[in-house]
Amino acid sequence: MNSETSPASNSDDYLSRLNDAQRQAVTHGTGVSPGGADSPPLLVIAGAGSGKTNTLAHRVAHLVASGADPRRILLLTFSRRASVEMTRRVERICKTVLGDKAGPLADARAWAGTFHSIGARLLREYAQQIGMDPAFSIHDREDSADLMNLIRHDLGFSKTEKRFPGKGTCLAIYSRVVNSGAPLADVLLKHYPWCAGWEAQLKQLFAGYVTAKQEQGVLDYDDLLLCWAQMVSDPVLVADIGSKWDHVLVDEYQDTNRLQAEILLGMKPYGRGLTVVGDDAQSIYAFRAATVRNILDFPGQFIPEARVVTLDRNYRSTKPILDAANAVIVEAAERFTKDLWTKRQSDELPRLVTIWDDTAQANYIADRVLEEREARTPMKQQAVLFRASHHSGTLEVELTRRNIPFVKFRGLKFLDSAHVKDVLALLRFAQNPRDRIAGFRVLQLLPGVGPGSARRVLDTMGESAHPFEALKDMKAPQRSGEA
Repeated sequence: MNSETSPASNSDDYLSRLNDAQRQAVTHGTGVSPGGADSPPLLVIAGAGSGKTNTLAHRVAHLVASGADPRRILLLTFSRRASVEMTRRVERICKTVLGDKAGPLADARAWAGTFHSIGARLLREYAQQIGMDPAFSIHDREDSADLMNLIRHDLGFSKTEKRFPGKGTCLAIYSRVVNSGAPLADVLLKHYPWCAGWEAQLKQLFAGYVTAKQEQGVLDYDDLLLCWAQMVSDPVLVADIGSKWDHVLVDEYQDTNRLQAEILLGMKPYGRGLTVVGDDAQSIYAFRAATVRNILDFPGQFIPEARVVTLDRNYRSTKPILDAANAVIVEAAERFTKDLWTKRQSDELPRLVTIWDDTAQANYIADRVLEEREARTPMKQQAVLFRASHHSGTLEVELTRRNIPFVKFRGLKFLDSAHVKDVLALLRFAQNPRDRIAGFRVLQLLPGVGPGSARRVLDTMGESAHPFEALKDMKAPQRSGEA
């Protein structure tokens, strides 16, 4: 963190360490009533390397220092990691400004997390009011795909003459329909044209998938947003939910989808106390149904329009790199006007290299790595960046062939490890015995229990009002023995 954006060492000048644009974003609307009722909406366009995270953390801390109730501040981040980092920074700044009073204030600011985690929390809180069992299970993407596959098999689509889309593709289509709000036909035509001939069957599959989730008391990740959006469309519920928070702050707004925008506008239709931060030039999650229109259209959705503050000073890169970036950004047909600038100079220009194919690319990179090593640049000071982990395969082979040591960061996620998913499935099944996906996985951990036996057990449990009691009268598979 640079000296100009790091928090100050005493409470008198913590804002003076921010540049002018950052300070405007931090102090916007904090001079009005502490409850935030009169705080107008704010859009912060934060260019790459402009101190966005630090600015947002300072805004939260400044709201608290200005009298806002930390329990009535909602901070929505793109990832759990970002939430933890943001919370840490807010607590540090509060401690600088408020001293001994900062501890309880920071602890009270409990509403921070991703859209999905906050949605899950709200759904459990309001479950009975919307006719839902508060003990519902939450399926991750793999569990959801498995359930989709079970319905796919039950409907006979796994034995069609022409190959029916796989479970992962079916789930991806379903998810895009839910998050984008677009008709299935439009989604298929635009994003999955090779599946367009299966539209009628996919509608049947998705209906069965929704019914199975309801019968088993499970929600998938998309449901966490969908149900939240439906709650804030109800006049009675939205009055209660929207009044929970005086200030709602959203990070990475350029990567939100239609449902997330509907949630925000449902809770804060007039924009009071609403702050969103993002950069239209960094919108890269369209493949997850995120839409850059959310950030482009944000100012005009309120009367009067939301204030726009642009952070255009870059602390991370050199001028030649920013010149290249600005030259690309200016070609956008629709954008917020900004030109990134920096005080950091360099004579070294970025290089654009055209490569014939993946093999040539791997060779080129390996050659450059060895050249840099000969120029006394340590291996540990060299890095190769990829959009996705699987893109590194050809290079890994080439580096190994040349005996160039490397470390690959990010592989299989901890929660995706088989033994961890086994434990989580056991806990979910204990909590909700109607969760067939969890039960299917747990039962097959037992000796002598295969898919057929597991399905028969789950069918018997599903027909009983007391699922676990039904196990007492069941005969165990012969191969299981005493186990």
